[in-house]
Amino acid sequence: MPVDHYENFPVASLLLPAHLREPVEAIYAFARGADDIADEGTAGSAERLAGLAAYRAGLDAIAAGQPCADPALAPMFARLARTIDRHRLPLQPFHDLLDAFAQDVVKTRYADFAELTDYCRRSANPVGRLLLHLYDAADEHRLALSDRICTSLQLINFWQDVGIDRAKGRIYLPAEDMARFGVSAGQVLAGTVDAAWRALIDFEVQRARAMMCAGAPLALQLRGRIGWELRLMVLGGLRILEGIERAGGDVFRRRPTLGRGDWPVLAWRALNYRRHT
Repeated sequence: MPVDHYENFPVASLLLPAHLREPVEAIYAFARGADDIADEGTAGSAERLAGLAAYRAGLDAIAAGQPCADPALAPMFARLARTIDRHRLPLQPFHDLLDAFAQDVVKTRYADFAELTDYCRRSANPVGRLLLHLYDAADEHRLALSDRICTSLQLINFWQDVGIDRAKGRIYLPAEDMARFGVSAGQVLAGTVDAAWRALIDFEVQRARAMMCAGAPLALQLRGRIGWELRLMVLGGLRILEGIERAGGDVFRRRPTLGRGDWPVLAWRALNYRRHT
């Protein structure tokens, strides 16, 4: 289970109840497709924003009870419309995702942690909220726990991908934190690892870990396969943080990922979940 931008929620997982695989795949197709418009290929900013505008029009059509007018997008939006109707899903999380993707097209720096977590509120938290609605478990307390898990997963992805993002000219590390630890944007873009960088990335790792552990009790509140699925997501994120620490913070040359050897560790920790969160 890699902690990648839109690979950090279950897609037709064997642990996912069979009746939820189709709606989860429909949500994933929307999120993955829109994210690719914003982030993949060589299109310019105007073309990317136009592509995301077409997705917004598709959501507006769903709200109006009409088919998507774009022939290329119509099958995906028809599938999504059936999922939204059948499971009474709110539309706002889908709009939030598009807002975050559009922000990625035009914004490459974040002033402080509050600004960054506002991005996470729209880029990651909607996925967890939609899944809780699918599970009929979307009360206020569980939504708050889910937000902590999803924001943490997004932060972990940022720290995991510092090296990848710098190639796109993006720095998700808050400028306020960088200044506090004496790390410049030039140093990040150059991939320089020194004591100041290690102190900064350790601070960010500990902050993401604390947030994940604050949301972790949700996995014990959701019964059955869903709870086990969430345990593995939480533990996978924490395992990536361990990988960053083992690399001494050098995510420029050794991007931490989960491999085959991690699965026995994650399975054992899932069985002893309270102890490892």
